[in-house]
Amino acid sequence: MKHHREDVHGLVAAYALSALDADERAMFAGHLQQCEACRQETGEFEATAARLAAAAAQAPPAAMKHRTLAAIDGVRQLPPRVPVTAPAVVGGALRRRAVPLTLAACLAAAASFAGLAAWQHRENEELQDRARQAEQRIDDISGVLAAPDARAVHGRAGNGAHTTVVASDRQNKAVFTATGLPAPAAGKTYQLWLDRQGTMRPAGFIQGDGTVLIDGDPADATAVGLTLEPAEGSSQPTTSPLLLMALPT
Repeated sequence: MKHHREDVHGLVAAYALSALDADERAMFAGHLQQCEACRQETGEFEATAARLAAAAAQAPPAAMKHRTLAAIDGVRQLPPRVPVTAPAVVGGALRRRAVPLTLAACLAAAASFAGLAAWQHRENEELQDRARQAEQRIDDISGVLAAPDARAVHGRAGNGAHTTVVASDRQNKAVFTATGLPAPAAGKTYQLWLDRQGTMRPAGFIQGDGTVLIDGDPADATAVGLTLEPAEGSSQPTTSPLLLMALPT
């Protein structure tokens, strides 16, 4: 993408995400040496991009190892093979009686392994679904940060957390980032809100430090709010706002 010199300040997000071609990157790097505001904003965008990269990792559920080991413990093993030392006639009779037993044991083991395989398949599918959802969220967030018209505002919540909102009119989306957000008390969560002419609309959740896409249409909103709510969320704020920050214009 090509930009005029007067648009160079709008390349901050694209530069931080390495979305510029070689000529534009060299031009903007020269601009950074002369513009303190762009240097500061570039550092903030790069920090946000680093948090996004960390968010892409999908750790398996904590209970997965325990459930796998428990399932393996329940799988019946085949009996050990032992040499036949009895006389041929007796051995033949024993072998004839042993065939149904061995077959039954094999079928039981096969059924157990089939059940374990099906359970592991479901676990893998769940992990893959979570990975796809995380990848989609990161794509959406990156699209806002790299938008040519991306604008950012910074604030500080009542509990000391540093916050940033990046909005794009072209994307019609906004992104919320928090740093230093204390862990909520048990049974509580941080809920985001969009302020539309004094009416607060639910706009998603953030559990701690990180970056999330704000739910809802920010086009007709004037501010983003943050409150501490019950874990299941609320339809209206039930506590005083920790933050009420005007959307970037």
